[in-house]
Amino acid sequence: MPTKSFHRSDRVAAQLRRELGQLVHDAVRDHALPSVSVSDVEITRDLAHAKVFVTALQAERSAEAVKGLKEHAKEIRFKLAQLVKMRHVPELHFHYDSSVDNGEKIEKLLRATATDLTPQEGEIDSDSATESGSDSD
Repeated sequence: MPTKSFHRSDRVAAQLRRELGQLVHDAVRDHALPSVSVSDVEITRDLAHAKVFVTALQAERSAEAVKGLKEHAKEIRFKLAQLVKMRHVPELHFHYDSSVDNGEKIEKLLRATATDLTPQEGEIDSDSATESGSDSD
């Protein structure tokens, strides 16, 4: 008999991620919060608590968005309970997911490094001249 490749908590987290994506979008619109999207949901093994990670389109307003979501967590949880068929809906804990911001910083650093490493037009001619001169000795 094949074994399960993932636990029930993983399946529940995936379902909650789908449902919370729409609920958070609606809450942002209804309460005039900065625009965010749900990036991940981690749920405890006993299904009592769920960490909801959100990313903000405007990183500078991320704290405001997470604060607003935390204030409306009970309302979002109530609406979530109406959408999913679970006896107990986990308590929602909203956190900002800074991985997108970190990725952008790394990309900027890599691009800056790449432009620093590319030789300038004048350097190409002088480097090739010194290399060819040292080979002829």
